[in-house]
Amino acid sequence: MSKSALIKIVVIFFSLVLLAGVIYQLPPVNQRLAWRVDFALAYLRGVVNPIGEVPTPLPPPAVAVTNQVVNTPTAAPAITPAVTDTPGPTPTLPPTATPIPATISLSAPGYEKQDINNCGPASLAMYLRYYGWEGDQFNIANLLKPQREDRNVNVEELTFYARTNAGWLNTEYRVGGDLELLKQFLAAGLPVMIEESFYFEEPYWPNDDLWAAHYNLLTGFDENTQTFTGQDSFYGPDQTIDYQTLEEYWHAFNHVYILIYPPTMEETVKSILGEDWDVEVNRQKTMEMAQAETQANPTDAYAWFNLGTNLVYFERYQEAAQAFDEARELGLPQRMLRYQFTPFFAYFHTRRIEDLLALTEYALQITPNAEEALLWHGWALYRSGDTNGAIADFRAALAENPNYPDAQYALDFVRENP
Repeated sequence: MSKSALIKIVVIFFSLVLLAGVIYQLPPVNQRLAWRVDFALAYLRGVVNPIGEVPTPLPPPAVAVTNQVVNTPTAAPAITPAVTDTPGPTPTLPPTATPIPATISLSAPGYEKQDINNCGPASLAMYLRYYGWEGDQFNIANLLKPQREDRNVNVEELTFYARTNAGWLNTEYRVGGDLELLKQFLAAGLPVMIEESFYFEEPYWPNDDLWAAHYNLLTGFDENTQTFTGQDSFYGPDQTIDYQTLEEYWHAFNHVYILIYPPTMEETVKSILGEDWDVEVNRQKTMEMAQAETQANPTDAYAWFNLGTNLVYFERYQEAAQAFDEARELGLPQRMLRYQFTPFFAYFHTRRIEDLLALTEYALQITPNAEEALLWHGWALYRSGDTNGAIADFRAALAENPNYPDAQYALDFVRENP
């Protein structure tokens, strides 16, 4: 082959590569292929660095520690400090149950198919659209997850967005819900958004357990078929899910739910929630419910995890760490720490830094761009004396999400306290 022919082949090859790159950036093409690229990269990482089970607890420290906080990050999830989650006083009138008919089917908002890793923004967009909001999932994602590859948006972040960008509506979230409560809200004409389990149809790496998280906007139920109707951003509009499956899927997320409603409906919401309108009471009840579940079924890893999560809320970190130990011994889904970070709080505040390092490194092995895992890995390094490593992690977290206040706080704190 002549030199000129070889040069032509090289030029043609790189031209095709460049053309493919340009075509890939076209929105219709990118939306169809991005998840495949994401899948291929995740699978390759899993082959090169095999993913096992969630690490089990390391031997506890020889000396018990207290819940004293010294040089710690904010003890609330991301963005929560920017908003208050404490509503007004508990209503003095006793709650009155809304009569529950056999079926309810609320008008479904305009459906929105989720973009890659975008079930939270897409579900919230549909929820707000129910009340006349005119934005879409990308308005929400641009603030909460500027990087398209960001795989998680927390309930707290979604609540923050609704409160600050749809202020004519009231937004609350609570934990410890049950199926009857969901029906009460739907019967009152109020959709409810929940976080639940989700299962992929194909593995993202060898030995993938396929478990993930998902948001679902519920708009109806049918007592005859024992099903709820949800506007599912992944599967499509008006998807049905039976009561038992929804309960099972919801259980992994502390039975958390988001309520968005017009101010004129606040008394109705208070009436349905009853004493759960008070955030502290709601958490206390949910903690006791999780405790009872661990006693009734000691092999329920999610019950132990929920117990730990609620104990963290009350800053009872030593007990929370013990609950998370139980959950880890029983076995948790591989992606659990992509979505829920309360174990990081517990192990940090009990100075179990080796456990914190093990869990955050495992989380980053699965989700290398997770800003929450980067944040807490940085705090573990800081507690270990590696200030430079901590700063690198905090900067990486901010690179993934420049709107992440906890990472900015951590970076400022460590610079001032090297």
